[in-house]
Amino acid sequence: MKFAVLALDYDGTVARDSVLHPDVRAAIAEARARGIVVIIATGRILSDLQIAVGDLNFVDAVVAENGAVLSFRNGQTRIVGHIPPKVFLEELRRRGVAFKSGQCVVEADASVAPAILATIRELQLPLVILFNRGRLMVLPQAISKGTGLREALNILRLSPHNAIAIGDAENDHDLLAECELAVAVGWGSKMLQAEADEVVHGDGPSAVAAYIRRSMMQTRLPAGRLGRHRLTVGTEQDGRPLTTDIRARNILIVGEPRSGKSWATGLLCEQMIVRGYSLCVIDPEGDYGGLESLPGVVVLRANGHPPDMTDVGRALQHFDLSVVVDLSRIHLQEKIEYLKAVLPMLASLRRTTGLPHRIVVDEAHYFLHDPNIKHLLDMELGAYTIVTYRPSDLHPDLLGAIDVVVAKRLTNVHEVETLLAMAKRKKGDPRAPSILSELSTDEAVAVAREAEGQPRRFKLLPRLTAHVRHQTKYFDFEVGCGQEFVFTEHGKPIGCPARSLKQFATLLEGYPATAIGDHARRGDFSRWIANVFFDHSLASDIRKIEQRYRLNLLADVRQSITALVLARYGSSADILQQPIGGAA
Repeated sequence: MKFAVLALDYDGTVARDSVLHPDVRAAIAEARARGIVVIIATGRILSDLQIAVGDLNFVDAVVAENGAVLSFRNGQTRIVGHIPPKVFLEELRRRGVAFKSGQCVVEADASVAPAILATIRELQLPLVILFNRGRLMVLPQAISKGTGLREALNILRLSPHNAIAIGDAENDHDLLAECELAVAVGWGSKMLQAEADEVVHGDGPSAVAAYIRRSMMQTRLPAGRLGRHRLTVGTEQDGRPLTTDIRARNILIVGEPRSGKSWATGLLCEQMIVRGYSLCVIDPEGDYGGLESLPGVVVLRANGHPPDMTDVGRALQHFDLSVVVDLSRIHLQEKIEYLKAVLPMLASLRRTTGLPHRIVVDEAHYFLHDPNIKHLLDMELGAYTIVTYRPSDLHPDLLGAIDVVVAKRLTNVHEVETLLAMAKRKKGDPRAPSILSELSTDEAVAVAREAEGQPRRFKLLPRLTAHVRHQTKYFDFEVGCGQEFVFTEHGKPIGCPARSLKQFATLLEGYPATAIGDHARRGDFSRWIANVFFDHSLASDIRKIEQRYRLNLLADVRQSITALVLARYGSSADILQQPIGGAA
């Protein structure tokens, strides 16, 4: 993720004895000069922070009173919580409790916690107590630095997934949890350090200043500790959940047609969308329209011409939107030309603004095989999910940048060897082809770079949204060697074998009725459809035709079978002339 937001706790993190460290102030100015938005998140009352720091315009916003009060550079303030009940303050005074109240927060020494808790219980108030070292704060329920930061970022139209948060104490847990990269200082709370992605080592705020400078020199957020932002994609064979970290990683999803690779891709997209990430899905075949039912997802469709790139870029300026670019209604060459323009635009947009957080390219073998791959993709950002059934057609520079492979069923030996080489395993490993070829539609194999090529077989989780299946794209898919349909007459091969459903429908009409009848009598057609294409519905329908032929209820099966194939995979016979990748 691009580093676009810096959220800093004040006391103990960038300030000592209420005084902002001058080196931190200078580092903040340098970060803002680079376009990074800086926000102070503090438990202090806003007026107290102004007394300590002076002009607050050295940052872009302040989240004060532990998330209850927001202040921006234009002078506007917003109260997120609510003013403490007057009866509560009066009762504290009656009990002799020393405190200080802000617009929402009530501050006191931690030693008076029992008296304050008793007051809250007796008055039955919706208030909570939060400790911060030797002090405590009383706040409305569900108010924290994390909720305050989220509200400030919503107003500024920025995403917490592009943010680094740095804190030191108990009241910083929610702040760090809200941001993509959680950083604790080494001189602060041990519990906070244990939960953080990184720890700033040193003895005070000057170390934070050095960390800020190191971070802003990088293109993206520091990698940090893997694990806090993992997606659960399924369960392993022993019942344990299988998770993957998506931050700063390029993912390759492979599998032959009808293996469920776009279904698996949609699952990953769903999980990212519901976690607030912004996606751009390049959808050549119209498989991802179902994502539109999720909040914040817009589908831009090609109606005779590709979606305007300006519209795509405008939508992706909003951190809470994801865009599906549906190209299913235009021909392959138009798709290729469109991607030559839109992919560099997306890479530039992401490097500049940090959005979209992830770019998904389906049917990638059509678009990502030429030497201009570095012009099309910015692989350094680790932001891509690449989907294909022909990984061998992808450019070697792209394959070399892949961090995680998710493989669905794959039987083509050449494609399997490509994956083996990527995983740095022994070429021709006898286990891998058998694993990939026997996967069911709800199973996959995952290989991550840090796992040193060891495959992990797992069962995919259910989807939240419907998977839109466009059957026409399977019409042209050519099966691997040994899976083609060989037409025979009197036990000897005749003519050309059918390596795709398109070839099958074309050749079926051209061979003698007696030869086709022999195949029908043996049930060869339905068996081939079921065993090779896993289309058991179509196989069942063809099996009924074969049965009628065996009962002498049909004189010729050719026209009936061809009609079934075309009805399922195309609207009419003119699909036989449709180019691969054409309009769906």
